[in-house]
Amino acid sequence: MVPVTTELPPTTPPAPRWHRYVAIGDSFTEGLWDREAEGSDACRGWADRLAEHLDARTPGGTEYANLAVRGRLLGPILTDQLPAALDLQPDLVSIVGGGNDILRPGVDVDRLADRLENAVVRVRETGADVLLATGVDADGSALLRLTRPRVATFNAHVWSIARRHGAFVLDQWGMRFIKDWRLWDVDRLHLTSEGHRRVAEGALEALGLEPTDPAWNTPLDAPDTEAWAVRARENAVWMRQHALPWMQRRLTGRSSGDGRSAKRPAPAAPGSGAAGEHAAGAPRDSAGSGADEA
Repeated sequence: MVPVTTELPPTTPPAPRWHRYVAIGDSFTEGLWDREAEGSDACRGWADRLAEHLDARTPGGTEYANLAVRGRLLGPILTDQLPAALDLQPDLVSIVGGGNDILRPGVDVDRLADRLENAVVRVRETGADVLLATGVDADGSALLRLTRPRVATFNAHVWSIARRHGAFVLDQWGMRFIKDWRLWDVDRLHLTSEGHRRVAEGALEALGLEPTDPAWNTPLDAPDTEAWAVRARENAVWMRQHALPWMQRRLTGRSSGDGRSAKRPAPAAPGSGAAGEHAAGAPRDSAGSGADEA
């Protein structure tokens, strides 16, 4: 009698189908603060890391461009970066923005979502795929907690837009690890290198691909009791060195992205070329002043 087994043969994860990936957005997609080197302004970030994963798995490789600029509102992302992205004829575009808009008390979240949906339609009409992202649940932040209802509303729009137009969604709201402040830079607005690494793993999963780290969404071990005392001291430093200057920039209409341009304006193999201080002759978008910090 032939023994019966319930074990199934292992499945082979699908290979990526994208040969040109273009990322647009603000500081999150630019990669702050996943620094290339200690003290450097050159950043890597989740999108760079995702592109490297895609390139390694895609037959023939994946070219990559990153047009994101820190501080940009959704409007300039869509009016300046999106047309430039489409000119590059990508087959995958990540559109992540709106976070800086949501920091503004008078923002119309429904109108923001309408603009995002129009952008998704434009990309999908070219035949390219789209990767969107939800906002982070900032319930643990004394400053950003006030935006939580607006972020939740925007996230609901993101999921609806994705369903209507067949887009992928990077669900940051649902990430368990991301609420741990040890994975955020001292400014508490941008992720550390480890945070960006984990988000890139989440992006792979969002695209229907196998993450390289199965434990990417596992929270860090609980901090020891001394860490809470350190946290209290860090709160005072953060308020003095980051929160107050950030508020001042908002009041004066200045942005950390003023005068900056895309770090990777032309498609190339991931990891090639310099990132951070922008390449000479790279086109600058038109939206410097009036933007916020992220």
